[in-house]
Amino acid sequence: MTIRTHLEAKESLLGFPLEVKSGEYAKVKLIASDKMKVDDRGLIHGGFTFGVADYAAMLAVNHPNVVLGASEVKFTAPVAVGDVMLAFAKIVTQEERRKIVEVKVTVNEKTVLKGNMTCYILDKHVLETK
Repeated sequence: MTIRTHLEAKESLLGFPLEVKSGEYAKVKLIASDKMKVDDRGLIHGGFTFGVADYAAMLAVNHPNVVLGASEVKFTAPVAVGDVMLAFAKIVTQEERRKIVEVKVTVNEKTVLKGNMTCYILDKHVLETK
């Protein structure tokens, strides 16, 4: 498993890569921490659920210059402190530089997010100006 993108991603925020098959799929695990909660009941902000799905999509493409261009996802259940999120991303459509990636995040086998992300491979890093 060779990771070629998002090399400085923080596991505590985006997850730990469990499986990566470049150009095909990726699986990432993220444990919902107290730092992610938004209320006294332990509800996790949806941005972290989205983030682990996005990270899995980036790893499925696994190119140094991959970026997320669009997303259409649905949140289907809440996530709470202590939950273990498993994100699975699979490329379902491939064009030269555009990839449609199906994503799903589960907690205890229950789907909490699902949808598609459109990823693009750029000629250079998105922040490179020259």
